[in-house]
Amino acid sequence: MGFSKFLSSRIEALKELVGILGRDFEYVSILGADTKSLSIRADKSSSSISEGNDYDSGFVVKLSRNGIFYEYSMDDIDPCIPALAERISSSFPAEAFEGIPAISRQALSDEPLEKNFLRESDIDSVSEEDMLNFCRSLSAELLACSDKLLNAFTALSYIDTHKLFISKNRTLTQHYTWCNGVIMGVYKDNDKMVQPREIAYGPDMGGVMAQLPLLKDALIKKGDILSRAKPIEPGVYDVITDPSITGLIAHEAFGHGVEMDQFVKDRALAKEFVGKYVASPICNMRDGAASTLSAASYFFDDDGVLAGDTQIIKDGILVTGISDLSSATQLGTAPTGNGRRESIRRKAYARMTNTIFEPGKDKLEDMIASIDHGYMLFETDNGMEDPKNWAIQCVAEYGIEIIEGKLTENYVSPVVMSGYVPDLLGSISMVSDDFRVIGAGACGKGYKEWVRVSDGGSALKVKVKLG
Repeated sequence: MGFSKFLSSRIEALKELVGILGRDFEYVSILGADTKSLSIRADKSSSSISEGNDYDSGFVVKLSRNGIFYEYSMDDIDPCIPALAERISSSFPAEAFEGIPAISRQALSDEPLEKNFLRESDIDSVSEEDMLNFCRSLSAELLACSDKLLNAFTALSYIDTHKLFISKNRTLTQHYTWCNGVIMGVYKDNDKMVQPREIAYGPDMGGVMAQLPLLKDALIKKGDILSRAKPIEPGVYDVITDPSITGLIAHEAFGHGVEMDQFVKDRALAKEFVGKYVASPICNMRDGAASTLSAASYFFDDDGVLAGDTQIIKDGILVTGISDLSSATQLGTAPTGNGRRESIRRKAYARMTNTIFEPGKDKLEDMIASIDHGYMLFETDNGMEDPKNWAIQCVAEYGIEIIEGKLTENYVSPVVMSGYVPDLLGSISMVSDDFRVIGAGACGKGYKEWVRVSDGGSALKVKVKLG
């Protein structure tokens, strides 16, 4: 697994470009990307191999002068570096930006570092033909498991990321891969059609292909559960969240809400609560590409800042948010390594990475036993939040009713959890000692700017409105 030949061949020219632009700008950096993705799927009647949605190739130059950031992106660099430098500089003449408010308020750090980062993967040893045959075979096996399955889908995908960062004092490279697998069925029973799914993920495709066949029985069971599930009676309940729902709460409650570019724009209520209680004292939450190994784990962000592990909530107190280079310099804080771009053609924003609740001390069985009447919720469906007003809505695919401290055979679906973030997090009374991160997702900034994320944590006991 070697680093991108395309990016490697441009390093010396990019250093020259940084040097020339540095004569006119206070800060210059260049991010190079050479990211490839592949998606393979099969069902009972068709199959396909296609380029994934995460393809990216090219360069973006980030410049700063008089407290203002500028960016210039390109698919490749002009062989005549002085001419390219002149073209970039002339795109941002100083006189054209007079009167524009400065963004940065502190000197930009550019600490010396030269390092090549690599996370090993087996992706080069697994052929497209092997993956396609696997998808076809597993889909056929699934259909043979139950006559209630009208169709069965198997999909494999991967993102192979190569990135280069160059500034006056830094030359960094990183290469890593993330693989996802999913099985999904069209299941019909009890006069109801549902689509159960199970996922597997990891840095190695071989591991994903080993996990998926082990989930066949779980898929059939989930189809049975969803087909029998009834609507929930709306109300306020004691609730246990499985790690998937816990992660969704983390993502929506204090994920988007603590992205500090929203602090700059006064669009996040969290800005006013740093240093204050926002959750139960047994609640601890963090975010960072270095906080766990999952879909959003990298070695340095798109601003060239090394991956972080940021404590967001400590014993119920909001400690800090997460930032990109631009928001951190304006707010006078150190960037947390959360500057991320959808592609080199898009701006870097403060974005979540792996957003997780930390494990507690309670046993899951004790948490369930403590509930006289309530529900345990499973499987993230979708969610939304309002950082300005701290409203939150999380949708679980299904729930299981708890009566007198025991899980029953009464299923409800779908289940919508809603409320005010501090009320929800303040109601946390138990946190399990187990822990799981779900690493197969993506998240947009509003309705666009998609990047890969993960979330998760432990089971939580909360009191919340369900409907």
